[in-house]
Amino acid sequence: MLRWILGSREAQGSVEKSSVLCIGEEQPKNWFTELQVLKGHFDIVRFLVQIDDFRCASAGDDGLVLVWNVETGERLQELRGHSQQITAITTFTCNDDLTSHTSLITASSDRSLSLWDPDTGNRVQTISDLQSSVKCLLVLERLCVLASGGGELCVWNKEFELQCHKPNHSDTGITALIELPKNCIAAAMDKEIVIYRLTVSTDSSMSVAEIRCLSDHQDRIRALINVNDGLFASGSHAGELILWDAIDWNILAYEHILWEESQASTQAEIRLAAPKPSEMSIQHLTTNGRHILAAVGSGLYVYSILTKTVVAYRKVAHDSNVLHTMLLSDSELMSCSEDGSVRMWEIQDLPLHAEPASAVM
Repeated sequence: MLRWILGSREAQGSVEKSSVLCIGEEQPKNWFTELQVLKGHFDIVRFLVQIDDFRCASAGDDGLVLVWNVETGERLQELRGHSQQITAITTFTCNDDLTSHTSLITASSDRSLSLWDPDTGNRVQTISDLQSSVKCLLVLERLCVLASGGGELCVWNKEFELQCHKPNHSDTGITALIELPKNCIAAAMDKEIVIYRLTVSTDSSMSVAEIRCLSDHQDRIRALINVNDGLFASGSHAGELILWDAIDWNILAYEHILWEESQASTQAEIRLAAPKPSEMSIQHLTTNGRHILAAVGSGLYVYSILTKTVVAYRKVAHDSNVLHTMLLSDSELMSCSEDGSVRMWEIQDLPLHAEPASAVM
């Protein structure tokens, strides 16, 4: 059972570090209740994506994509076709005058991209023999194109035809992509966020150019998300959470997540100093516009966008690292982990006032 405790909501300075809240055994209310564990994967589950109001898909190292009914937990489709682990997944919605249909796009270590129909489970189209594995996908619906990141940044049209590409010089490649205003794309590469601008010419040809590099993280960036039209957020391997302005790319807030090392987990020896804080990697970020929910180690962490402070965390939500979270609605959450499980949670509203929790520096 996952429990949350709330802390002080006092606002702090724009880029001031705040204390991390510590959860104790006595907690005023159970904020998250586990509803169901969905089973079907045979290896690490790394991704969750919502298809529509009633369905979501999960994917991971077993190369499978499983489509679920989010209301009942029933497994609706099993998408097979990739020979190696899935490295990225996203939805792509095509609208015409009468209908709207949502497809799934997956990337794999087998160096292929695939387009799937989640209604039938059929693979509609495949691009094989890419130069490198794709690590992330981004659909730019306004331009009706798909961007893929890995060893290079590529832009594809809806027919999966390559429109333009831009090599990068990072050993790790592009690990995350988000869309920014004014036809810009933010790409996470190692410790840096590179801003690209996509230009569409009068003959409909496309080009992409690097215009800015943000080097404020101290460790490898593991997560990058849009918060709203004016904000985006990034999280690093060292537990750094940074909130950015999406227009001028300045830092608006900085939070460094530190866990206090448990006495029980240390070796039995005489210690002259207090336990040292330990850094925990941020694996994934998601938001509802009011809070940012972060997968931190094997737990979950909540950050208030309004006050720019920590409001709550739970150190252990899964048996292993949480790799992906998804807010289905204001009251429902899903998370998946290295332990191979997909968990569904019910979320209750946070109270307006709460007793402050003890702080750990």
